[in-house]
Amino acid sequence: MSETTSADPNGQPGWAQPGYVYAANPYRAPVKPGPAPWRIAVSPRTAADPRPSVLLGALGAGLLCALLLNGGLALNLLILALAAAVTAALSARASGRRVRPWTVVWALGALALLAVPAISDAGWPTTLAVLGALALASLALHGGRTWAGVLFGAAGLCWQLFPALPGATRTLRAQATPDRAKWLPLARAALVAVVLLAVFGSLFAAADPAFGDLLSGLSPQLPRGWDLILRVPAFAAGLLFALGAARTAAAPWRWDRLPVKAAKPRRLLEWALPLALLDLLFVAFIALQLAVLFGGYRRLIKETGLTYAEYARQGFWQLLWVTLLTLLVVAVAQRWAPRATAGERAVVRLLLGVLCTLALGVVGAALLRMQRYVDAYGLTRMRVWVTGVELWLALLFVLLLVAGAVGRSGWLPRAVVASAAIATLAYGLASPDALVAQQNVDRFQQTGRIDLAYLRDLSADAAPALDRLPVDFRSCALSRIGGELDARTPWYAISLRAAEARRILADRPLEPNPSGCPSDDPVDAMR
Repeated sequence: MSETTSADPNGQPGWAQPGYVYAANPYRAPVKPGPAPWRIAVSPRTAADPRPSVLLGALGAGLLCALLLNGGLALNLLILALAAAVTAALSARASGRRVRPWTVVWALGALALLAVPAISDAGWPTTLAVLGALALASLALHGGRTWAGVLFGAAGLCWQLFPALPGATRTLRAQATPDRAKWLPLARAALVAVVLLAVFGSLFAAADPAFGDLLSGLSPQLPRGWDLILRVPAFAAGLLFALGAARTAAAPWRWDRLPVKAAKPRRLLEWALPLALLDLLFVAFIALQLAVLFGGYRRLIKETGLTYAEYARQGFWQLLWVTLLTLLVVAVAQRWAPRATAGERAVVRLLLGVLCTLALGVVGAALLRMQRYVDAYGLTRMRVWVTGVELWLALLFVLLLVAGAVGRSGWLPRAVVASAAIATLAYGLASPDALVAQQNVDRFQQTGRIDLAYLRDLSADAAPALDRLPVDFRSCALSRIGGELDARTPWYAISLRAAEARRILADRPLEPNPSGCPSDDPVDAMR
């Protein structure tokens, strides 16, 4: 076994710490006794203090955060992310890091997810998209190809925020007495630019009211008085995030080198018998579902006394848990199932492949039940969410089947993360509130039944569909949306669908005091 003390096992100089011996295998812990192995295996290169250009980029990100984070979350998040990305890129270039393909993939994925709040006004899709963007941005900075690298790398940025402050403070102190010949030209250029823009901009605005309105709409609202004090936390948050991203870009933690103790395989009988019996149980359940689907419904209803909607609602959540537990069984089997011989590997692969295939049948049964439930009671946010989760779980089983068929699973962690990001992006861009409003309005036109109390609680994404309702119903359904929209919200703080809803209400104002409008009491979405 070859050993090295001068370079990364993957050939990247500067990773190894002086005085420690590292095995050529990047997944093995250092062989020299010392501190805890996990501390050595994931230690970053020594992070140098940020350069002045990096510090200026972080300050710019903080100022943008203070100026743009007011009135809502929309395009401003994407602008702030770009500012932080530029700061991280400057830091990575200064430290000599190379741009890798997966770094670009994760970075572009994070920016794509931040397009959701710029388009959609709904709260839950926006929250998921922002969290997903943070996870992908952290992976873009850390990297990650193993399960440990993906799990820890997705949240690794959080541990670099506050440690970035001491280095920034030292850089700031070093520049406290700079060479005037170096900084005075830049300061003069910035001052002259601000003066020229202010003078000529005000003159043009006074000469043409239309240009003045355009200029005031495009420029961010400057804080005054107490508002200026309230922007300080936003500035601090933006500065801290940009500095943490810069520190991570300069010296990422190597979570892929976190040593994982190999599990002791069990005997084949201990795994083959339980898995075989579980497969038979799945076969029996799916056979019953097929019997109900192709003619056994009336007999089942007669014996149980349930309607089909009640039958669907009663079993859907249990099937969701069955799907999740099946993934857990596959994960445990991957770790402890025996694979010493070709025969053992073939048996385990066969049993797990059959289990994943049957799990797809369970997912199909759950989706069928949800469809019957929606036909009976209509679509809600929760029903859209759980349907999306079931579809993503089905995709996970397909990925597991592919990994078993090709006999390699090294690509699986990244594929799972990528599939989750794509599912989150599709969920946000599809706009659950718009889907719910569309389905319920269509259902109202067919049956005459509608739940206005629930539809009133939807976001501005639902406005185009709710605009098709009769006058009184339309005014009732859109009244809360109209009350939440503010005409003074700047362009960078309002989503595209909220702007569309504002235009709809401006073209067709709501009727005052619509008749038959329900109270504002919350409605149980899954009754």
